[in-house]
Amino acid sequence: MKHAEIYHQFVLSALHQTFAAHPGSGTFRVMSGHLDVLVGVGLALVVLMIGAWLASLAFGNTGIVDVVWGAGFVVVVLTARIIGDGHDARADLLTAIITLWGLRLSAHLWWRNRGGGEDFRHQLRRRRAGDNFPIKSLATVFLLQGVIMWTVSLPVQLAVTPTGPELGLTAIVGVAVWGVGLFFEAVGDAQLARFRSDPANQGVVMDRGLWRFTRHPNYFGDFCVWWGIWLVAAETTDAWFGIVGPLLMTFMLMRVSGVPVLERNLRERLTGYDRYATCTPTFFPRPAPRSPRSAS
Repeated sequence: MKHAEIYHQFVLSALHQTFAAHPGSGTFRVMSGHLDVLVGVGLALVVLMIGAWLASLAFGNTGIVDVVWGAGFVVVVLTARIIGDGHDARADLLTAIITLWGLRLSAHLWWRNRGGGEDFRHQLRRRRAGDNFPIKSLATVFLLQGVIMWTVSLPVQLAVTPTGPELGLTAIVGVAVWGVGLFFEAVGDAQLARFRSDPANQGVVMDRGLWRFTRHPNYFGDFCVWWGIWLVAAETTDAWFGIVGPLLMTFMLMRVSGVPVLERNLRERLTGYDRYATCTPTFFPRPAPRSPRSAS
């Protein structure tokens, strides 16, 4: 429940700051004007996450929720586009970049996790919850992740409309930022998969390729992807409120379930990780870090 409480506090704080910064902007008008899309996407995510939960019970593996993560955003953008009747260039662009990112991520996680058992984070939750884990996982894993997906995707839900301003410079910058993110995610994942495929590297730190410049290129890529998506959406009149989405994603990656959890696990499992950490930035890439292998 700790993550649920942190998420709840974050959203309340973000909403408060947003309303305070725009007291006359008609925030509630913005939300009510898109109520059909917001509710429709929410219902679609509830159905998706309950289905994923039932599948996790059948297979005895909560890691299904990780595979659903990327594909879930494809469900979001398609649902928002259908309900919102979005058929302009921005809707086409958002649909394309989210579908490409989401399906790649889900395919990669499915391929990486196949036959490998449940992720250590889910195993830990299972041990803590005991016999009550099946029902607790519905609320604290699957439905919570659905709520986070709904919040992160707010820029998309508010921007997919029948008509809107033409794509401008901000959208072009957004696609560039998204592209940087996709590059870091896809290349970083491929490099790590190739490294792990060599039995000689078992228990050894991955410090090559993009992993020389940041200890978490895939998380940095996710960060760029969602700020890029927000920039593409931000040119529409109402999408400014969607900044809550990339803010939440950044918070989760850097402070909650991303870097902190993985760092603790890697320090316990990998030889030389502490030395690697002294030479390589945690999150944002550094142009020319020292080589951990040559560090004294």
